[in-house]
Amino acid sequence: MPITIAGSGTITGISAGGLPDGVITTDDIAANAVTYAKIGTTEQGQLCKAWVNFNGTGTVAIRASYNVSSITDNGVGDYTVNFTSALADANYSAVGCAGGVDPSIGDRQLSTYPTSTSACRVISGVTAAGNTYDATQVMVAIFR
Repeated sequence: MPITIAGSGTITGISAGGLPDGVITTDDIAANAVTYAKIGTTEQGQLCKAWVNFNGTGTVAIRASYNVSSITDNGVGDYTVNFTSALADANYSAVGCAGGVDPSIGDRQLSTYPTSTSACRVISGVTAAGNTYDATQVMVAIFR
């Protein structure tokens, strides 16, 4: 028998411990959903606190993000990721990568600098000659 969720939120086609069809509703599911408040502090500390994927060339533009309100363009290859909700402290780990640049540039790296509870500085890359560059793909994730 196929499992069906009706427009009313009633689920049919499931036999859980002998429960008849139609016993589990969307209200039951919502009441038992895993939420941030329901998980332990150890597990909360293992979650990503913020992340962003943005275009670092021209007019900087966020493609997708979580807990990131904006990106500040500080100059060539130099950005600040601004958090929507502040972190507990500035002792977080920021990781990321940058790409989509001219391969002739040479060595590429992304540097992150946790600066405050509300922002993180990101340098999209430094060439062997010490020059920074804008990257078309910049991705950063914050863990605390």
